[in-house]
Amino acid sequence: MTTINDPTIVNEVTDLYLKYEEALSNNNLEVMDSLFWDAPEVVRFGITENLYGGDEVRNFRQNRPNPKIEREISNLKVAAFGKDAATVTLEFRRMINGVERFGRQSQTWYRFTEGWRVVSAHVSLLPV
Repeated sequence: MTTINDPTIVNEVTDLYLKYEEALSNNNLEVMDSLFWDAPEVVRFGITENLYGGDEVRNFRQNRPNPKIEREISNLKVAAFGKDAATVTLEFRRMINGVERFGRQSQTWYRFTEGWRVVSAHVSLLPV
């Protein structure tokens, strides 16, 4: 039987997500890349882009027009499924061109032999 929300796994993935969030806000490409699965199967659906594979995700980050993402996160939830799979969901608030915007984000994490990696991610804004 699969253990749901083992506190050790939830804390581990929460800490990794917070490391990712800090890297995102500081445009630390090395850390962001290290936390995403570098494989053709990884997917990241962004606000304006659909990215397939590690190369597309990395290229997008390197060429992002506004590389520093400053935002306030809320409702951060981590759900763990056994010892090797977890989801992260959250809501965020940020200013874009002087307009307050609200959005949401989800990530699926999987523990490989080399450690936890994001295998799928989604970011979207709510309508104004």
